[in-house]
Amino acid sequence: MKFAFLILDSRFDSAADQASIHGGDAQIIGVASLAQAAAAARQLAAEGAGCIELCGAFGPEGARAVIDATGGAIPVGYVTHLPEQDSLYTEVFG
Repeated sequence: MKFAFLILDSRFDSAADQASIHGGDAQIIGVASLAQAAAAARQLAAEGAGCIELCGAFGPEGARAVIDATGGAIPVGYVTHLPEQDSLYTEVFG
């Protein structure tokens, strides 16, 4: 199964910020916006990705946007953290 992880930050460029391992079966793609994420997700789905995971910055609304971009054809999840680490995440990410 092909797997992809999208990471969201305004400094990324999805055309340049990509890496893969295991012959391309696992990919990480940096995207600067939900529009770039949607485009990457459509391409990944067309190329046969079996699952897309998203960094926590996407949140539930961003996850829904990526699901919509794939037409709901493949599973999409997003990373979360335990509530007891909220203060640490606030320190790091603002």
